Amino acid sequence: MKKIFSLILIGFILLLSACNGSEKANGDDKASDTLKIGAIFPLSGGLALLGEESYRGVELAVEQRNKNGGVANGKKVELVKGDAPDADSAQSEANRLINKENIKTIVGSYSSGIALAASEVTERNGVLFWEYGAVADSITDRGYNYVLRTNPPASYLSKTHIDFIKNYVADKLGKNLSDIKVAIAHEDSSYGTTIAVEAEKLAEKEGISIVTIQPYSATSNDLSSVVLNLKKAEPDVLIAVSYLNDGILLHRQSQELGLKVPVVVGSGGGHDMTDFIEGVGNIGDGIFNVAFPQYQINHEFTPGMDDFVNLYKEKYGESPRSGHSLVHFMGTNVLLDVIDEVKEIDPDKMREAAMNYKVEPGKTVTGWGVEFDPKTGQNLLSEPYVHQWIGGKLFAVWPEKVAVQEPQLKNK
Repeated sequence: MKKIFSLILIGFILLLSACNGSEKANGDDKASDTLKIGAIFPLSGGLALLGEESYRGVELAVEQRNKNGGVANGKKVELVKGDAPDADSAQSEANRLINKENIKTIVGSYSSGIALAASEVTERNGVLFWEYGAVADSITDRGYNYVLRTNPPASYLSKTHIDFIKNYVADKLGKNLSDIKVAIAHEDSSYGTTIAVEAEKLAEKEGISIVTIQPYSATSNDLSSVVLNLKKAEPDVLIAVSYLNDGILLHRQSQELGLKVPVVVGSGGGHDMTDFIEGVGNIGDGIFNVAFPQYQINHEFTPGMDDFVNLYKEKYGESPRSGHSLVHFMGTNVLLDVIDEVKEIDPDKMREAAMNYKVEPGKTVTGWGVEFDPKTGQNLLSEPYVHQWIGGKLFAVWPEKVAVQEPQLKNK
């Protein structure tokens, strides 16, 4: 009887083992059908508004690709989020995603400070970091092997500022380029400082006079001293590099203190957002903005724009709040194409594939082409465009290939 009982017990144990093995195999099969991508963005804190908007673009690209059959022979992509309101949390979240979630590629991040911190961690661990929105040149100038960026850096924005002044503004103001007086007001993080420094260098090469540079903290609640210094300099052109809240404050206090500048040009950031024009009201009408592509733009040069807007409205129940979601959507699709080519998430193979990934300008939803510099990982075919707030909408106005409106200089 004991022998029979022992045989029954052994059989039961074997049956349990078989079931567990089957469940484990099913789990492994499920895991093998999913590829994980990390996503680090400021989803809380002072940068959360544009951080969330940027993440939405990533989310839409992944959901659309999964719906259309996935990548790498039908595998689904799963996003694993990390909230990074500052540089310290960016490093800790990057470590968590890599060491606890076993993530081999991470996307982000909108903010230069966050991108710089997170990419230090990914580089040390041989994890590929894809940046879609942060602009500090140093992100791709450090010679890192595992950093790729699809969006234009700050120096490209600065060049567009100076090119616009040189090739359009000077003539419309009826002045020689050497007679144009330019002032710069910028928040003092790596974002604002990089654009200001590069603009100053480029202006000097063109013989354009920078009459004053006014740095300030983006968390300041009083910019009156900055405004009064700008007023004293009497510039023809003001280049403003701001996030949302400080941008609204700068323009409100400029009106209160009687600062009148013929041409005001923002530099992306807060100047992109519908919240900006709602915050400044009529003050914002006529302000230019050198920025990522927005939605009132030549759709022949930005194919798929209407489809993206419809996707966004369907999921979130509102129109896109800025072009940040658009450029993160575009960048994520480049990543997904690369994964589809490699058939797995292998940082070295993906980087090699990215170097061979080429798209001509005018063929993506942003209008940007794609060609990565093998030394830096920077997309050489990305570029900012000049937009202008007119009647509460942000229209592309320069260069002509993207323009849907003529630039308007209201205070000539």
